[in-house]
Amino acid sequence: MSGRCGASLTGLAKRFGETPVLRGIDLCVDPGECVAIIGPSGTGKSTLLRCWNFLERAQAGRIQIGDLSVDSATATKAEVLAIRRRTAFVFQSYALFANKTARQNIAEGLTVVRGMPQAQADARAMSILRDIGMADRADAYPSNLSGGQQQRIGIARAMALDADLMLLDEPTSALDPEWVGEVLALMRRVAEAGQTMVVVTHEMQFAREIADRVVFMDGGVIVEEGPPERIFSDPTDPRTRAFLQRVL
Repeated sequence: MSGRCGASLTGLAKRFGETPVLRGIDLCVDPGECVAIIGPSGTGKSTLLRCWNFLERAQAGRIQIGDLSVDSATATKAEVLAIRRRTAFVFQSYALFANKTARQNIAEGLTVVRGMPQAQADARAMSILRDIGMADRADAYPSNLSGGQQQRIGIARAMALDADLMLLDEPTSALDPEWVGEVLALMRRVAEAGQTMVVVTHEMQFAREIADRVVFMDGGVIVEEGPPERIFSDPTDPRTRAFLQRVL
């Protein structure tokens, strides 16, 4: 890491009722870095992503993206909106608008979030559809797209926003096995293009081959982090070793 955070969390703490889910998370992501977060289910990985752009509000901690830093507990509506404008979120369940075509799904964020004129948004959406090889599906509705195609549209929608930080929450977990490869291939392209991204994933091959850094979480804390080759070949913490032995 270079030490110049493109995005960071400091002391992030979140609980649901009396149950602590995140116990003081510190994480810095460099501009252009791809960070993969791995770990057992129920350990707070998705909650961490959702707190980063205020889909959930953490009870404590600072959230920083670029030159904007806010207190998660006291952030105003305007500050929340400002953070969200700097992020793009890819959901595991696609979260496409069922009544809008592929092109309209991509253009929607540009008109609503960025205030882009409709014609310009449509042109940008078509440009990205061509770029990901789906221009022929521009007028298709989600119900007429495969799961892999829907998730590629979800990623394309995030790409269109040109956000400072892309957050991807288990983007392949809802896919049938035959569709996983095409989604991972697109994620690789996005990472190689220099998009700052944090990916919660159970795809160890992606974490190993594409991520610049792997973060292992367990019990609401970051247990260890480092380059993929070290985490996968020589983890220092027994919890990391036990997890990798289970999943590999």
